Amino acid sequence: MKPATLDAKLTALRTVRETGQGRLTDALLHDLDTVLAHATERRQRSPEHTVVGVFGATGSGKSSLVNALVGSDVVKTHVRRPTTSEAHSISWDAEGATDLLDWLRVRERTELDAPLDPRAGKLLLLDLPDFDSVERANRAIAERLAAQVDALVWVVDPQKYADEVLHAQFIAPHAKHSAVTLIVLNQIDLLPAAEVPAVVESLRAIVARDGIAQARVIPVSARTGDGIPALRAALGELAAARSAREARLAADVATVAAAIPSAGTVSPPAGRATDSLISALATAAGADIVAGAVGRSYRKRAGQATGWPLVSWLLRLRPDPLARLGLGPSRRGTDPAVHRTSMPALDAGAKAQISLGVRGYTDAAAAGLTESWRTGMRATAERAITDLPDQLDLAIARTPLPAKGSWWWAIFAVLQWVSVLAALVGIGWLLGAAFLPRLGLPAFEVPEVEGWAVPTLLIAGGVALGILLGLLGTAIAAAAGAARRRRTRRRLVASVGEVVTRVAVAPILADLDRAREYSAALAIAR
Repeated sequence: MKPATLDAKLTALRTVRETGQGRLTDALLHDLDTVLAHATERRQRSPEHTVVGVFGATGSGKSSLVNALVGSDVVKTHVRRPTTSEAHSISWDAEGATDLLDWLRVRERTELDAPLDPRAGKLLLLDLPDFDSVERANRAIAERLAAQVDALVWVVDPQKYADEVLHAQFIAPHAKHSAVTLIVLNQIDLLPAAEVPAVVESLRAIVARDGIAQARVIPVSARTGDGIPALRAALGELAAARSAREARLAADVATVAAAIPSAGTVSPPAGRATDSLISALATAAGADIVAGAVGRSYRKRAGQATGWPLVSWLLRLRPDPLARLGLGPSRRGTDPAVHRTSMPALDAGAKAQISLGVRGYTDAAAAGLTESWRTGMRATAERAITDLPDQLDLAIARTPLPAKGSWWWAIFAVLQWVSVLAALVGIGWLLGAAFLPRLGLPAFEVPEVEGWAVPTLLIAGGVALGILLGLLGTAIAAAAGAARRRRTRRRLVASVGEVVTRVAVAPILADLDRAREYSAALAIAR
């Protein structure tokens, strides 16, 4: 895989900063902001110049080394005190570097004619205060510029080159910067010539233990000039490559990225997990209750419309199951945004079911994440649990329910009235045949069919037809009511699903996407 460019790494680090908000400590966020700000500001200033800082402990001969490198006592000329207390720049072609030096807050500046190496015309060499100075201000200058220069030269001496504090507090924290780091063992003239290689190897081993094995170790003597040409050539290579600035900034990104905790493994929940959550919350919200009420309401109204008219009116005395829930046809025209059902408020059991469902879904979704990310997702889940009861009730209220009648009701109603009329005609006929002669009116003959009086057949047929229609209508109404119940539950589950997805699932999955984006960006930054 091709290594990421510095632009890609900086973009990734900004993404880590944005997506990690609330998941990272204030200290890490501060470090991120510092690196991003430094990278932006450095890249805006004199990209052709390479800034090399020369750092050393008290007594390492750092300033004498700088004078030996540039071939002049320029440091002593400008700093008339036993130790360096101000940063001092030496340059050979400083055109365009004024803004860069101002940003570095380097006030003491010297420009010479002949560069220390033919390739080092655009080199800015900084002689810095001792990083172990007892003066806090001096140490602060060295620490600040150690974070700003493009390349670092650490000057050590044979007496203190293995000092634990030197390496642990100053050199090792810059382990990621080995590509732009030189380790200079100064004052080798104080050692017997035969011991120099062993001391150099010992220093290399210590530097490797610090994590900067790629850094070059150069033995020199500012007094005798031994190793000075090699050091000048190394500085010339840094200046000629013009990549020290980018390498330094990339190392800064890698350093802060290494300190940023991983989000863990992102594993989105399976689709069936979402379906199970929606089904469970639909049950808790009363979808089964409403669907059952729709089925019972249909059977009641079907009985009223298709039952035997002489007894079906009794069904009107029973309240409509949908009306009792505030979901009957009377709600049409009301604003679903303000309408609430007449269903009882969710009890503790239903709320517990909602809570358990959402928390279980969240825990499953966050199973592979680290604790800080799991905590953030749990906070998202708690907000959803708070909002869901009202939102679910509104979802139930706004779901269109199948409250219309069926086409067969009219046919059965007409046939029922025909059966009633047939029975009434038969009864009237028999009554007329029995009582008209007593009133002095002429009697009329009652016809028969196969020995059965026609009025009796009319009565029996009407009653039988009414009973048959009633039984058949009840069976059809039961089947149709069950179908409406199932269809209603599907509609309610769909409405509940929209709410659960919007209020709970989408925010939780957004947190997962955020963790995924964070992890991908962190991998690039590292």
